[in-house]
Amino acid sequence: MPSVPPAPAALPPGLADPRPVVIVCTSAWFAAALAFLILGAPAEWVWSCVIGGLLGFVGFTVMFLQRRAARRGSKGAQRGLT
Repeated sequence: MPSVPPAPAALPPGLADPRPVVIVCTSAWFAAALAFLILGAPAEWVWSCVIGGLLGFVGFTVMFLQRRAARRGSKGAQRGLT
């Protein structure tokens, strides 16, 4: 009978929290849009960065709402969020 490998160790809380990464990357999209706007880059580049930033903002909002629902004890919320 094959042996079962041990479960991997849990990540430290600082590495498991996606909020800093989402905030930095969303800010980078908006900063790139501003830089392209100032430098006179093609409109497609500016709008692509604006949409990337807005999608990051939407993702952060979803994470915030899921975390709030999990703390409230809602049935449909994801589990394991702090």
